[in-house]
Amino acid sequence: MPFIQTEFPGLQIFEPKVFEDSRGYFFESYNKETCASGGINTVFVQDNQARSVYGVVRGLHYQLNPQAQTKFIRVLSGTILDVVLDIRAGSPTYGRHFAIELSAENKRQLYIPHGFAHGYSVLSETAEVFYKCDALYNKDLEAGIQFYDPALQIDWKIPSEKQIISDKDKQHPTFENCRNNFIF
Repeated sequence: MPFIQTEFPGLQIFEPKVFEDSRGYFFESYNKETCASGGINTVFVQDNQARSVYGVVRGLHYQLNPQAQTKFIRVLSGTILDVVLDIRAGSPTYGRHFAIELSAENKRQLYIPHGFAHGYSVLSETAEVFYKCDALYNKDLEAGIQFYDPALQIDWKIPSEKQIISDKDKQHPTFENCRNNFIF
């Protein structure tokens, strides 16, 4: 089975079967039937792609209900540290984060269900990140949490003096003070 269940309910790592030969490689990055065999029946409605340089930290982002977004993340080039924070009240992993390196080389993907805040840091010179969402972007339901909230103890693997953060991300509240309407 290409899906690996993490200790966080619903959060799964996808390791596709890669076919390599002298010409290069081929793999299915998404297959509805393969996903269904792993318990994933999400209907995706929007694809997003971002290119960033070394040191960029994006996040922690999410959309509130009723337009929360499930995301299926992969890296087209470079390497990122992908981080999710469980914000589902009542979850056994509420308030804890999960981090994984995703890269063009390892071809791993991360399936992130509703109720997680998401962010990543760019560990390579540049990185291109591609992700599917099951709900359209809605500015009114957009929310975030400070990526550097000391209570979260997230190591983004980028020295603080080299971190590049948007003004918008610098304004997010702490986890304790964030907008949240997720129940496990």
